[in-house]
Amino acid sequence: MHKNSIFLFLVLLTLQLSCSKPEKPPYELPTNAKFLLTGDSTKTWKLARRFNNKTRMNMGDCFLSHRETYKGDMTMHNNSGENRDCGESLNATWEFAKDKKGNYYIRIESQQLPALMNIEKNYKLFKVLRLTDEQMTLQFNHKQFSSKTTTITDIYVPENALINDREFHW
Repeated sequence: MHKNSIFLFLVLLTLQLSCSKPEKPPYELPTNAKFLLTGDSTKTWKLARRFNNKTRMNMGDCFLSHRETYKGDMTMHNNSGENRDCGESLNATWEFAKDKKGNYYIRIESQQLPALMNIEKNYKLFKVLRLTDEQMTLQFNHKQFSSKTTTITDIYVPENALINDREFHW
């Protein structure tokens, strides 16, 4: 019986390893990434859609009015403070960063981040999943009000782009 258990374990292990999906290669940042992000000198992006652990979120007034402006001088800001009850505007510096696995990030640094995002460090990494002239998709981990960490995926489009179904509701 012991030999059968070992054999069954080895068969199941082999099946699991052979059926597992190969790891997707990291997104390759375009060579003109800075231009795509900032335009000639300044580019403003609006939030088109947000996902929380792959579930699409409803976007209220603060999300619908949210804008992020990236500048060629490596600074950025958002407009939260310009909108009623949407919190303080973020002013920060940005740069592209790459991890050991080859994933690219936009690294935002500001003394405001610990208070605004409830984190200890003064920087936050946003994984770049896509960056084109018409779309920027960023992903980051965020601790909700509890101690649970969720994965947020934000899809941005240029400020003047028209988006169908942006005010998503069930």
